[in-house]
Amino acid sequence: MKRVIILVLDGVGIGELPDAELFGDAGANTLGNLAEAVPNFALPSLQKLGLGNIAPLRGVPPSPRPRGAYGKLGEKSRGKDTTVGHWEIAGYIKSIPFPVYPRGFPADLIAGFERLIGRKTLGNKPASGTAILEELGEEHIRTGYPIVYTSADSVFQVAAHEEVIPTEELYRICSLARGMLKGKHAVARVIARPFLGKPGEFARAPRRHDFSLPPPEETILDVLVRHGRRTLGIGKIHDIFAGKGISSSLPTKGNNEGINATIKAIENGGFSLIFINLVDFDMEFGHRRDPEGFARALSEFDARLGEILAALGDDDLLFICSDHGTDPTFTRHTDHTREYIPCLAVGRPVEPGAGIGTRDAFSDIAATVAEYLSVPSLPSGRSFWGLITKAKT
Repeated sequence: MKRVIILVLDGVGIGELPDAELFGDAGANTLGNLAEAVPNFALPSLQKLGLGNIAPLRGVPPSPRPRGAYGKLGEKSRGKDTTVGHWEIAGYIKSIPFPVYPRGFPADLIAGFERLIGRKTLGNKPASGTAILEELGEEHIRTGYPIVYTSADSVFQVAAHEEVIPTEELYRICSLARGMLKGKHAVARVIARPFLGKPGEFARAPRRHDFSLPPPEETILDVLVRHGRRTLGIGKIHDIFAGKGISSSLPTKGNNEGINATIKAIENGGFSLIFINLVDFDMEFGHRRDPEGFARALSEFDARLGEILAALGDDDLLFICSDHGTDPTFTRHTDHTREYIPCLAVGRPVEPGAGIGTRDAFSDIAATVAEYLSVPSLPSGRSFWGLITKAKT
């Protein structure tokens, strides 16, 4: 049975898009700048697939005989966040950007939220998730008021100490926020951010939960389910798509657990599409502007890539890509960066060394999936299956 695996390395961009300046991201290049910043940078497994053939990367030279097909994709959606990136990979382009709040949320919106949950709130400003805990965590414990904050992305985040507001209650609060944030305030995600610890030692707890809007139109996930195929989301895929088009879901707590779940799912079979998000690059190291940690996480993934490749069946098609950049060397801000994403395709059906060039939409992946799995294509995206298949006509 033909099967596709889409593995998203969250935040691993490969150079600024032509419109990066409009997003404040001129000069961003997650992989390129990382390779220059970290001594002895090397990704031998990805190098063999063709990563160094996409763009110059110190420590990752072009392969003379790449095992995979390779290229990079631009983004058509108006944004640079996780939601629009994944939606576009799956075939839906968001032409109108989600609302963002660089000066915090309007006072009347916060007042309505406080009435809805029966509590006052703290914060209401853009902030780093770790910095806001250092600033307001102690006051939160003293008052019991949840901390509300945002970022450069379209997010309404609510943080609460698990011993002050139990996590299930935090989820209820965020569910109420999701129901309230509609129309012009329809943010991409409401995020529950439980944390633990004491003043000076606060740390995020692992039970984060995203309350996302569903894609307003069909994605390749919906098309597959409608045609009797089963889809599996690993990591935060279910949250990103609000469950739409997801037959089964396996939440994970980090890259290593996500890789384990991916290998097991490939070996067990039963799904036409397996969609994985490995979030640690972005969440743990990109936003925290930690080049060494980012490079270490990439090296750890690279060391395990052989296990994933070994699990592939004869008719499996694996895409390794990203959803946006999060350049850990970028100093203008600590948010995502508007970049091209790398795209590597590998599997027995793929012609080694085939180039897909520089393409203008992430949704070309969805179009290629549709052609390979013989289901109707979506309005956006151009399949590159004809460029990478061994069975060229």
